[in-house]
Amino acid sequence: MNSPRTTTVSRIIHAPPAAIFAAFLDADAVAAWLPPGDMRGVVHAFEGREGGAFSMSLIYADDESEMTGKTSDKTDRFSGRFAKLIPDTLVVWATTFDSADADFTGEMIVSTHLLAISAGTEVTMVTENIPPGIRLEDNEMGCRETLQQLANYLGG
Repeated sequence: MNSPRTTTVSRIIHAPPAAIFAAFLDADAVAAWLPPGDMRGVVHAFEGREGGAFSMSLIYADDESEMTGKTSDKTDRFSGRFAKLIPDTLVVWATTFDSADADFTGEMIVSTHLLAISAGTEVTMVTENIPPGIRLEDNEMGCRETLQQLANYLGG
């Protein structure tokens, strides 16, 4: 049963599950497709394997005036680990934002399910344990934008 601090977003990407799975395990790829909207990504550490750790910053565009960062005015820095990997089927990240504000702390679990379909892959991203400082609609919108970026990155 989903907790009230959970979002689920799906999209069809015109690429095979293996290509999508590989895009989750490559630091340069993640830096390119993970940042939603006009944000940009900087990878600080990355071990693309089950149990491997990662650290990354998402940086807001200079002209962004509606959203502020969780770590600093223009930055969301987070760290995490690959909690579970099932090749071409499932990627589970356990992530924590670096923030002095208790409303943004706690471990979020992001499970990305890959289902092969005739048009490519149905990608479903489930985010659980969303910290109370993050509006659910913002998380959902960010996940939609991230999946769009992933589709663009993979050409599908």
